[in-house]
Amino acid sequence: MERFDVAIVGGGPAGSSAGHAAASGGASAVVLEKGVPRADRPDRLGPDSTDAAGILDYWVDIMGIHPDEMPDDVVLGELDRAEFIGPNESLTLRSTGIESSYDEFGFCMQRARFDDFLRDRAEDAGAEYRAGTSVRGVETDLGGEGPRHRLALADGEEIGADFLILADGPQRQVTSGVLDEYLPFDVTERLSTRETNHIAYQEHRRLPEEVFEEVAGAIKFWWGHMPGHTAYPWIFPNDDNVARIGLTMPIGMDLDDVEDRGDYPLLRPDDDRIPQGKEYVRRLLEMEYGDEYDIEADFPLVEDRGKSKGTETYAISSTRPIDSPTGAGIAVVGGAMGATSAFHEGGDHTAVRTGAIAGELAAAGDLAPYNDRWKDAIGDEVLRNVAMADVVHDYAPDDWDWAFSTANKLLDDSDGYGLFDTSNIRAGFGAARLVTTYKRTKFRFRNGKYVQVTESEYTV
Repeated sequence: MERFDVAIVGGGPAGSSAGHAAASGGASAVVLEKGVPRADRPDRLGPDSTDAAGILDYWVDIMGIHPDEMPDDVVLGELDRAEFIGPNESLTLRSTGIESSYDEFGFCMQRARFDDFLRDRAEDAGAEYRAGTSVRGVETDLGGEGPRHRLALADGEEIGADFLILADGPQRQVTSGVLDEYLPFDVTERLSTRETNHIAYQEHRRLPEEVFEEVAGAIKFWWGHMPGHTAYPWIFPNDDNVARIGLTMPIGMDLDDVEDRGDYPLLRPDDDRIPQGKEYVRRLLEMEYGDEYDIEADFPLVEDRGKSKGTETYAISSTRPIDSPTGAGIAVVGGAMGATSAFHEGGDHTAVRTGAIAGELAAAGDLAPYNDRWKDAIGDEVLRNVAMADVVHDYAPDDWDWAFSTANKLLDDSDGYGLFDTSNIRAGFGAARLVTTYKRTKFRFRNGKYVQVTESEYTV
């Protein structure tokens, strides 16, 4: 049996960052990644590498890695705004309203290259990264003389480690089994993939020159166009006139549960079920550009991008994170802990930061501070996402129109998140209602109450 100080399950942003931090701290670390073939990573197995791949300005500081540190082919283009489009109203933000060391509004990146950069960074620090290696199970012995954790690999080999970092993403294929040992309830009841996750689908399409010029520099979101909590399509511009066009929505939605179907621009009267992702994308493009263009001819799929033939489907975790059973020498990071968010379509920044904290503490020989440390680092970001997701939980299309119209009035005094801190009386009663609802929701989740499995619930 091979021995390491730190074993990390999952080689995405959280896992690679944990490996980098652990190795930088002098620990022997191994990152175990099952490996997923991708068209945009033809010569190297790696993580699934799927999200819309946009980073906002203040996310750079949360992540702790500036784009200047990345290879030139990672960043595809700078952003100067975000556009939120309702059925009849829209809102454009040119600032997040949060101070940042990064001077632009944000940037879009090639996610597979970003993951490869993080992997190379971890290996350069001394971590071992094994792609094509699946973990079948974990046994933990807290009282024995051997390593606390024994990881059984798919090839029959075993790895022993004193510290275990779980970074296997929102589907939690290994994490759920490990945590079950320490919880008095079935962990899948609280963290069921179908209950707490969203599904996302996206296509890489080449846009006509005039359309790309229109969307360049902007991330665009259409709210209130499709049913479901935190359900929205988007366009993220990349390079060479290519954009990622996709959507996120809850898993397992039933069209029969949707009220006022006719209010949603992307539903049709003859729909007998929630449309598939590719159909939603086609309808979005037809709605926006169908009067002037032949969508299939003028917006072709770029088949050498994405996971397979220009498309990809992936899970996104809920917006409610969990604590870790650190007394057992275990930390859960990134999507596996729910630190990423369907509300902002992913969360590479929170994944990198939580992974780095866990790796640093494991190298120091004590994970006990982890649950406090991650809250100090990303708690404000999680609180914003949880509060906003809760506020808009039951929004219908006309609610989105009202919210965007109201926010436009508040933008007279503040930018970005700052509009929720304003007391702009001129904006009227509607603005007061919007701001007050958000503030009350944040207050309800204060002091870490956004955590859905707390450290005290584990028995170690």
